[in-house]
Amino acid sequence: MPYVIIALILLVIVILIRNIRIVQQAKAYVIERLGAYKETWNVGMHLKIPFIERVAKVVTLKEQVADFPPQPVITKDNVTMQIDTVVYFQITDPKLYTYGIEQPMVAIENLAATTLRNIIGDLELDQCLTSRDIINTKMRSILDEATDPWGIKVNRVELKNILPPKEIQNAMEKQMKAERERREAILRAEGEKRAAILEAEGEKESAILRADAKKQQQILEAEGQAEAILKVQTATAEGIRLINEAAPTDAVIRIKALESFAAAANGQATKIIIPSEIQGLAGLASGVIEASKEK
Repeated sequence: MPYVIIALILLVIVILIRNIRIVQQAKAYVIERLGAYKETWNVGMHLKIPFIERVAKVVTLKEQVADFPPQPVITKDNVTMQIDTVVYFQITDPKLYTYGIEQPMVAIENLAATTLRNIIGDLELDQCLTSRDIINTKMRSILDEATDPWGIKVNRVELKNILPPKEIQNAMEKQMKAERERREAILRAEGEKRAAILEAEGEKESAILRADAKKQQQILEAEGQAEAILKVQTATAEGIRLINEAAPTDAVIRIKALESFAAAANGQATKIIIPSEIQGLAGLASGVIEASKEK
């Protein structure tokens, strides 16, 4: 009998231990009692009533990523493209997530595909390629509103890849190549134009500098000639003043005149007219010179 009691006690202890649940961080346990929803366990240790309560679902509260395969969509201008989407979502209500819909991930995938087709169907090809942010915003808004009854919060939706048909890709590559060549030609023409302008400006500045240098040279030469003439005139005036102060005799004046004619004779003149007074003085001077030689 004591063995039976000990066995029952051990059995009860084992059952209690097996029904202790520790809920980890960022998780939630949905508990059912006799098949009906009872409560949601959050982080901590909890005890489940054996054979009456059960853990219906373990829900993660972390943000999750769903990468859906490419979906064929048709644009407004009848171009079929392959677009795959990435949805970032988070479970906010474990009860609604458990009982709101069967296979919620499949539901989100199908909802994302139909929403994408509806949005792309109103856009042309060029708009689809250049309006990713607008498409992402519209899809997030529609998916978030549609998944509220399921206890799911859609945080972001991103278009991962947009793949047009091969012929469209080839046409786009040719268009891009032509656009790059056009820009290259424009840049080259602008560079040549700029170089020609700079060269013309350089020649203009060079001509201005040469003219200014020539002008300055002429000014300096004129100033030098004026200064030389001024000095000659000053020296002449000074010599006349000194002669006047010395009060020379007629003979001295005639001799100076004779020296001046002698200097003139050394120049380029071919004919010199000598006054009679100077001729007599010259003869007198010649006689004196000859007399001195005889002695």
